Order: sequence, then structure tokens, then C-alpha cells
Amino acid sequence: MSQVSQLKRLGLFDARVPRYTSYPTAPQFAEAVGPSQTAAWLGAIPEGGRISLYVHVPFCRRLCWFCACRTQGTSTLSPVAAYVDTLKLELAQVARHLAPGVTLEHLHWGGGTPTLLSPDLIADLSSAIFAAAPLAEDAQFSVEIDPNEIDGARLDALAAAGMNRASIGIQDFDPEIQETIGRPQSYEITRDAVEGLRARGIDSLNADILYGLPFQTEAKISDSVQKLLSLNPDRVALFGYAHVPWMAKRQALIPTEALPAPEERLQLFDTARNLFVWDGYQEIGIDHFARPGDGLAVAQRAGTMRRNFQGYTEDSSVTLVGVGASAISRYAEGYAQNDASTSGYQRRVRAGELATKRGHAFAGEDLLRARIIEMLLCDFAADLRAAAAETGQPAALALGMAEGLERAFPGVVDVRGGGVAIRDEGRPLTRMIARHFDAYEAAATGHSHAV
Repeated sequence: MSQVSQLKRLGLFDARVPRYTSYPTAPQFAEAVGPSQTAAWLGAIPEGGRISLYVHVPFCRRLCWFCACRTQGTSTLSPVAAYVDTLKLELAQVARHLAPGVTLEHLHWGGGTPTLLSPDLIADLSSAIFAAAPLAEDAQFSVEIDPNEIDGARLDALAAAGMNRASIGIQDFDPEIQETIGRPQSYEITRDAVEGLRARGIDSLNADILYGLPFQTEAKISDSVQKLLSLNPDRVALFGYAHVPWMAKRQALIPTEALPAPEERLQLFDTARNLFVWDGYQEIGIDHFARPGDGLAVAQRAGTMRRNFQGYTEDSSVTLVGVGASAISRYAEGYAQNDASTSGYQRRVRAGELATKRGHAFAGEDLLRARIIEMLLCDFAADLRAAAAETGQPAALALGMAEGLERAFPGVVDVRGGGVAIRDEGRPLTRMIARHFDAYEAAATGHSHAV
């Protein structure tokens, strides 16, 4: 039986499953978690502790049709400036609950388009962040860069603020695909942004590229990947486009009939994957690639790589604090998500309260299941006994969770010696295999294709 036939028989091309950047996943969050829980969880961070911070900027000059992120368009900077003022208030509120000496191990600005901020707003926001919690000496400060929305003055401001890693969204360089997804971005504009970053000493570069886009073919994705390789990024995320127009209304502008079939999506992924591997990149989990000397590749080899809302990371912090509309925080005790609407978020913060609207407090088997799923997504294997010991649960409980796994996925997964291992030919099924350990998952309508 061919690999494609085996994957088809096991349901890969029909399944929709979570990306598992958290467990439980965000659809399971509820309003039982609110500002008081967040305040308590912030207060429990130990004195001198290291945390990570995510800052969400939900504004874009132009809304891309493929995007399912929580964003809104703006033609002026006035709502952005008002939003930055609210972020500063929220940061001050967060700081009031933190013990002395807390520092930032990782700082990431995402969106939306963080580079929409003017140089003075960049300086203003970064000052407010570091007043709340300074960067640790070896910290990583990354920003999502839109090559269409960046110039020398803003690059100077970001470099002056301490940015030392940039993340550039590319999606695809083909003009027909760009027009269809509402994201015009030439190779030349992208190259100029990369050169501007490196001219300012920012040598660590991430790039995102998508497979499964409308009108995408193996020839087109090969051309886009080779152009990306000429920019020599340190790491690449090769994400599958998730077409969910019932959730992201703007995706209705994308013709469904132009989307590749699930089997074609797998071929597109494999085409891109082979090019990255041929060029010397190390495969990282299910959809990332990194130069062997990049921190993510080093963490994978050391067995310390983790997975959070930014995807794969070498971030070792237990706590990830999210600020801004819709931002999600991860504490030792659970998840907390801010009000998703920009107006609702700003109303809460300006009223003097933390913006948490919903979340999830860890209970029962949550942490054990989360650790097993993370192991599978990071390493294609899980030591069940080690996961149980790490989370303070009986080994028998973890071992029992794997019952029936080999019957559900015959020939592609092995359960023996207290561990689970996914064979190479079964790696496209990893998210489906992880779902076996998910006690909450029900409806698949909100999730992306398994491939």
C-alpha cells in the first residue's frame, strides 16, 4: 500500500483537527475565568521570575482576505495611537500584580500589523513594556514585519527598542495567488525589508509561507520557496492555509473552486518540505524548518523545544502574558483570554480592570494530556511515564490514555515500553494522533484540515 493510500484510509484527507498550540484549545475556554483569576495568577509569579510577553496589535492598513486573525482595517493612525495608550494602561495594571524583579525572557509583537506603528509609537510602547518588566540579558525580542508597511525610520525605531529577531509573512510570491488572497507583496519589496533588517544588525529572521492556497501548484510553490531560500531565513514556518469562511468572513472573497484538494495539499507540502531539507534546513515538528545553528534547532536536538500560541519555540518560560485585544495568556494555573473585540477590550482596561473575558483553569488530567500532546507535536514521540512524573500524575493513568491508539492508526504508530512513537510515514497524521489524547475535542467545524 502506498503512503498516500494508507493516509487516505486513516482519514487524513477528511479530518479537521486543532493545531494544538494550547491544550485545552481556545474553543474550550469559558467565562468562569475572569479578571480576579488573572490577578491571582499574575501575583503567583515568583519574585525574580522570568516570563514571556505577547503584545497584540489588531490593526492593518489593508485586510488580507486569507487571514483569519482578529484584525481590523484603518486608514489613519489615530485609532492605533488610542489603542497604544490602552496597551500602556494594561501593562501598568499587569505590573501592579507582579512581584519585584520579574524580567522578560521573550517578547513578541504580533497582529495585525505591528509595523503600522509610527516610530514615536514604537518608542512609546517599548518604554511602557520595559517599565512593566525589563528584558533579561539574553532575551529575545521579535516583531512581525509586513514588508509593505515598513521603512527606514520604523526599522531604526525597532532596532533602538531592542528588537533582535524579525518575522516576515510571505504566504506566496506568485502574483495570481497574491491577487486572489488580497496580499500583494513582491519579492523585491520583501528582499528590501530583509536587507534593511540586516543592515541594522538584526540577523535572526523568521519567515512564514503557506501551502494550500488558491491556484497554487507544485511549480508555483517551488518557485516561491526558492525565492524565499535566496533570502536565507534562519527558520521557516510552512503553514497550511485554513479556509474557514464561516469564521473569517473575508475568506468568502476567495473562490473555493480554486483551492487544491486535500491530496494536492499534501503534495504541495512535500514539494516545499523537500526543498527546505535539500537546502540544509532541519525539520522542526510538523511544519517548521530551521538552520542547524538556529536556537529552535538547537532546542529540538536538546529536547527542550516547546509549543505555544506562537507555534514552536525555545522559550522555557512557564508564563506567557498576552496583552491587547483577544490576546491569550498562559499561566501555571491556566489560560486567560482578553476581550476579543477592540472596543470591549479598551472599555475594560480604561475602566481600571484587567481585560480577561474567558479562559480555563487547569484541572484533573489537563496538564498530563497537554504534555503528551506537546511531546507528540514536538518530537513525534511521547514518554508517557516521564509526562506523568513531570505533571504529578500516576504513570498508569498516562499509559491508559494510549489504549487503542495502535488499533486506530495501524502501521504508523507504536506503543511500547511506556512510550508512543509515530513512524516517519505517519507524521502527516500527528495532529490526528494527538487528538486521541484530547478529552475535550468535539466539533471539528472550527478547525483546519489535518494536512
